[in-house]
Amino acid sequence: MAVSVQAASPVWESVLELTKSAQDKNRDPLLWAVQLSSSLNSAGISLPSIDLAHLLVSHICWDNHVPITWKFLEKALTVKFVPSMLVLALLSTRVIPNRKFHPAAYRLYMELLRRHAFSLQCQINGPNYQKSSHWGTFLQQLRVLAAKSVALRNAKHITPEALLNLTSDMHKVVSRKCKTISQQELNAVIGSGSLTTSSGQCHGTSPSAHWLPIDLFLEDAMDGSQVAATGAVESLTGLVKALQAVNGTTWHDTFLGLWIAALRLVQRERDISEGPVPRLDTCLCMLLSITPLVVANIVEEEESELIDGCDCSPTNQIKEKQSPGRCRQDLISSLQMLGDYEALLTPPQPVRSVANQAAAKAIMFVSGLTVGNGYYECMSINDMPMNCSGNMRHLIIEACIARNLLDTSAYVWPGYVNARANIPRNVPVQVIGWSSLMKGSPLTPTLINALIATPASSLAEIEKIYEIATKGSDDEKISAASILCGASLVRGWNIQEHTILFITSLLSPPVPADYSGSESHLISYGPFFNILLVGISPVDCVQIFSLHGLVPLLAGTLMPLCEVFGSTSPNVSWTLPTGEELTSHAVFSNAFTLLLRLWRFNHPPFENAMGDAMPVGSQLTPEYLLLVRNSKLSDFGKSPKDHMKLKRMSKNLNISLELIFMDSFPKLKSWYRQHQECIASTLTGLVQGTTVHQIVDALLNMMFRKISRGGQSLTSTTSGSSSSPASGAEDVSMRLKVPAWDILEGAPYVLDAALTACAHGRLLPRDLATGLKDLADLLPATLATIVSYLSAEVTRGIWKPVFMNGTDWPSPSANLFMVEQQIKKIIAATGVDIPSLAIGGSSPAMLPLPLAALVSLTITYKLDKASERFIVLIGPALSSLAESCPWPCMPIIASLWAQKVKRWSDFLVFSASRTVFHHNIDAVVQLLRSCFTSIPGLSPSTIYSNGGVGALLGHGFGSHFSGGMSAVAPGILYLRVHRSVRNIMFMTEEIVSLLMSSVRDIANSGLFRENLEKLKKAKFGLRYRQVSLGAATTRVRFAASLGASLVWLSGGLSLVQLLIQETLPSWFLSAHTPDQDGGEPGGLVAMLSGYALAYFVVLCGTLAWGVDSSSPTSKRRPKVLGAHLEFLASAIDGKISLGCEYATWHAYVTGFVSLMVGCTKKWVLDVNVDVLRRLSNGLRQWNEEELAIALLGLGGAEATASAAELIIEIGP
Repeated sequence: MAVSVQAASPVWESVLELTKSAQDKNRDPLLWAVQLSSSLNSAGISLPSIDLAHLLVSHICWDNHVPITWKFLEKALTVKFVPSMLVLALLSTRVIPNRKFHPAAYRLYMELLRRHAFSLQCQINGPNYQKSSHWGTFLQQLRVLAAKSVALRNAKHITPEALLNLTSDMHKVVSRKCKTISQQELNAVIGSGSLTTSSGQCHGTSPSAHWLPIDLFLEDAMDGSQVAATGAVESLTGLVKALQAVNGTTWHDTFLGLWIAALRLVQRERDISEGPVPRLDTCLCMLLSITPLVVANIVEEEESELIDGCDCSPTNQIKEKQSPGRCRQDLISSLQMLGDYEALLTPPQPVRSVANQAAAKAIMFVSGLTVGNGYYECMSINDMPMNCSGNMRHLIIEACIARNLLDTSAYVWPGYVNARANIPRNVPVQVIGWSSLMKGSPLTPTLINALIATPASSLAEIEKIYEIATKGSDDEKISAASILCGASLVRGWNIQEHTILFITSLLSPPVPADYSGSESHLISYGPFFNILLVGISPVDCVQIFSLHGLVPLLAGTLMPLCEVFGSTSPNVSWTLPTGEELTSHAVFSNAFTLLLRLWRFNHPPFENAMGDAMPVGSQLTPEYLLLVRNSKLSDFGKSPKDHMKLKRMSKNLNISLELIFMDSFPKLKSWYRQHQECIASTLTGLVQGTTVHQIVDALLNMMFRKISRGGQSLTSTTSGSSSSPASGAEDVSMRLKVPAWDILEGAPYVLDAALTACAHGRLLPRDLATGLKDLADLLPATLATIVSYLSAEVTRGIWKPVFMNGTDWPSPSANLFMVEQQIKKIIAATGVDIPSLAIGGSSPAMLPLPLAALVSLTITYKLDKASERFIVLIGPALSSLAESCPWPCMPIIASLWAQKVKRWSDFLVFSASRTVFHHNIDAVVQLLRSCFTSIPGLSPSTIYSNGGVGALLGHGFGSHFSGGMSAVAPGILYLRVHRSVRNIMFMTEEIVSLLMSSVRDIANSGLFRENLEKLKKAKFGLRYRQVSLGAATTRVRFAASLGASLVWLSGGLSLVQLLIQETLPSWFLSAHTPDQDGGEPGGLVAMLSGYALAYFVVLCGTLAWGVDSSSPTSKRRPKVLGAHLEFLASAIDGKISLGCEYATWHAYVTGFVSLMVGCTKKWVLDVNVDVLRRLSNGLRQWNEEELAIALLGLGGAEATASAAELIIEIGP
C-alpha cells in the first residue's frame, strides 16, 4: 500500500484497523466518521488531512473495492475530513486508467467529481495547495477524459471543450458566476445516464439485463410456425423505446444494445442444422433491414418533434431544422463503437463477398476513386482490394446510409477500412448488371439472369423494374416479376421494404379504364401472377413479409386471386416460354396455399383468442387479417409516424386503399364455412345426383381407377353415393374440368370414403397414399382439405391405430430408438427430468389411421423446388397434429422423415422434443426454471463478456460435435415450445415463483452452501451472507427482465393483464413462508423481492402497452393500471390485509411508483385523480413526500393542485 511516511505511524495503523472493522461489520458510515473523528482528535491530527486521503484511497484501490468503503470515502469528503481536490486527484490516477476493468469504480468516481468539483476554491487558496503533488496528473487525466469519453461527446449540456476549460483555468471554473460551465451542466454530464467506456457494453456500466428482451424477441420472431399479423418494425420499435425509458439509458447505449442483439441473432445461425424453417436470410433481414428501420423510426420521430418545436418559434432558423438530433448523434457513436466487437462482426460464409464489396466501396471512396455501382457488381473475389476485410458493420453502415441515417463520411471513420489495401485500377470495359439497366439496356436473357442474382442497390433501380412490370410488354412484365422475386427480395436489405410493397401492389392491378370484358380483368395476368406467387412462396420470403408487417396486406391481395381463379374452369390456360402449360387451377393453388400459410388454418376456431384480447401469436383467421388490413389502410396517413413513412415510400407505388370484407368473396367464404364445419363435426349431407356427388364420384374413380374388389366400385363406400360402375378415364377427366372451388367442396367426402375403405380393408394403405397424392397432383389446393380433414379425424379418436410395420405402412424401426435417445438427451441437457418418458419400448410402433395416412402422403413428395411450397404447408400442420397425439407418435414421424431426408435429422429430432412439453406441464415448469438458473448464477465478468445471453440462448442447435446433436440452450427450447403449451394461464404464477426463488439465490451471492462456507474463512473476502447490493440489484433486474420477457412472449397482452389483475394481487394476499435454507440477511431478500416485482411488472406493462399512448394496445392500459393502483392504495389504507412481508410490500410500492414517475410518466394520466391522491397520502405516511408530490404532479391539472397543497402543507 502506497501511503505517506506519516501514515506509517501507529495512529494511522489504528485508523486503518478502525476502517477494516467497520467494513467487516458493514457499519453505518456516519458512526464510522464519529469514531474516526474522536480517534484523530485524541492524536492531535488536524482536519482535513492529506495523509487520511492517501490512506483511504490506497485502501480502496483495489483490495477493498466494495460499496461500503466508497461510502466511507464519500462521508469523509462530506464532513471535510479529507481535501476533495486531493482525493479526486488521487482517484484519477487509479480509476481512469483502469475504467475498463473497474467500471463501477469509474461510475462512482464520476459521481464524486460531480458533487465536489465546484467546492475547490478554498483548497486552491489554501496552504496545502502546492503539496498536492498529483495535481498535474489530475489535470492530465481530465484532458484524457475530455478527448476520449464517448459519453462526454454525446452529452446534452456540456462539450469536451468546456471540460478542457476546467483544466486550463481552475480559478474561473470555481467561480459560481463562471459562464463557461456550471454545476448544473456537469450534473447533466454525469447524472443523465451511464457513462460507458470505449469498450462499450462489454466492459461498461450498462448491464446486460437492459437488452435481454431484445435478444428474446428477435429469436422468437425466427419461429417458422408463426406468421405474425403485426410487423416486427412496429413491435421492435415499441420494445426499444420501452427499454430505453425503463432502464434510463442513453440512446447511444440503447442503439448499441440493439445492434449487438441483432448481430448475436445472426451469429447463432452460423453452421445451423438444415430444415424447412426460416434461417439465415430471415436473420439477415432482421439485422440489415428491420433494425435500421426501427432506428429510423426513433431518429425521425425525435427530429420531427424538434422541427415542430422550431416551427412554433418566431425566431426559427432554417439551420436549426437541419441540425441532427441527439438520437442521430448517439446512433453515430454507437456504430463507431460497434467496431470493437470483432467476434460478432464476422460475416457468415454466404455473405462474405457482399461484406467485402461494401468494404471495397468505402476503400474506393477514401482513395478518391469514383466508380459506379457496376464496378462492384462485376467484381470477383480476385478483383477485390487486398485485405479489404469486409465485415457485418460494413453492411450495417450501408443499410443506414441507404435510409439517410448516415452519409458517406462514415467511410473515413478511424479504422473503418484498411487504408493500405491494394486497389485494382482496371475497371471492366463491359458491365452487365443494374448499371446497364439504368443506362437503358434492354432486358436480354443475360441481363435478366444477372438482375435476378444480384440485389438492387438503390430505390431508383427497383423503381425501374416496377415501371417495367406495370408498363412493359407481357414478356417484359414476366421478366420484371422474376427479378423482383430474386435477390432483391431476399438479400436486397437496403431496399427490401420497397421491394415487398412493389410485389404486393403488382398482385392487385387496377381495372383498366377501357376494360369491357365479361370475366375478371385478373384472368389475363395469370402467368404474371404465377411468377410472383411462386417467387414469394419460399419459407424465408413469407417470413420476410411477416417481419415487414405486410401479411394483412398480402392476404388482401391473395383473396381476390383465389376467388377469381378458383371460379374459372381449367380450360383457361397459357403456354409458357418453356413449353409448359399453366392452368387456372395451378394459379389458384399457388395463391390459395400461400394464403393458408398466413394463418393456422387447421386449428379449431376456439383456439383463436384468449378472453377479451386479440388473437395470440399466429392463431389468426382470414376475417382477422382483413380487419387488421382495413384498420391499417383506413388509419394510414393520420399520424406523424405515417407522415415519416410516406416520405420514405416510393412515389411510384400504387396500392388500393379500398376496404374489403369476406362477403366480397362468396366462394372463399363458403369454403371457409365448410372447413370449420369439417373440423367441428363429422360429414353429412351428400345428396345423390347433385353436382357435388358427381365430382366426388369422378375423383374417387380418378384416384383409385385400378382398384376393384369383387367387382364392386370403391365409390359405393361413399355415404349415399351411386354404385354404378366407373366411367372411362376420358369421361372422368372431362367431369373434373370444373372450377377449383367445386373440387374443394367435394374433397372432404372423397377423403371420408377413402379412409373408411382403408379401415375396412377394401383399400390397401399404399394405394390410399398413392390416391391422396393423385388428388393433390390434380389440384394442389386440396392439400388444405386433406390436412384439415385428417387432423379433425385424429382428434375425434374414432379410428383404430395401425401398425407401422414396413409392410402395410412405412416403418420407423431403423432409427426410432436413436431418435428417442436424442430427444431424451436434449430434454435432460436443459435440466428437465421426465421419468415417464418411455424409450425403446417392446410394443410395435403405432399411429392413428388418419395420421398414418397423412405422414405416408408427405413422404411421397420429392424435395425439389416445385414441391417445397406444398411441404411447408403440410409440415407445420403435421407437426402440430403429432404433438397432440400420445407418445411416441411424434418420434415415429420424425424417424420416418429422418430416413427420407437425413440432412434434416437434427431439426426433426429437435422438433420432436417439443412434444414432451405439450403433454407435461411439469416439464414446462422445469424448463422455465432452467431458463432462470442459467442467468442469475452467472458471475459479473461472464455477464459483461457475453451479454448475459450465452447460457440462455446458446448458439442455436445442430450437430456441432461428432456423435450427435449438441446441447440446446434452455431459452432456445422454450421459445420453440411455448406455442405448443395447451394452457399458458398458469405461467404467470410459475414465473413469479421462479423470480422470487432467483432473488433468494441472488441475495445469497448465487453460491452453493459449500462455497458459502469458504467465504467465512476468507481473510479479505465478503463476510458470511454479506452481498454487494449493487451487484445483487443488477442480477435481480436481469432475472426480472427475463421473467417479463417470457410473460410477454408467451401470452402477449392478455397474459400481462392477467398477471397484473389476478396473479400479483393474489401473491401479495397470500402468506409466504420464509426460505428454509436460512432466509435472507437483514431483510435483504424481502427488499430485493419487492424491487424485483416492481421492475418486473413495470417492464411487463411497457412491453404490452408501450411507454406512451401511440400503440393500439395502450387503450387497454387505463382500466388495468387503474385497478392495480386502486389495489395499492386500498392496501396502504389498511382496507386489504396482506400476507407478504412488510419490507417486500414497501419496496414494491415505492419501486413501482418510482419507475412510473421516472420512466412512464404518461401512465399517470391514465389513473383516476382520487386514486392518485390516496396513493400519495400513503406514500407520505411512509415519509416518501418527494415521491408523493412527483406522482401528483404528473396527474394533470386537478392532481397538480393537490400536489401544490401538499407542498404547502409539508412546508420548507
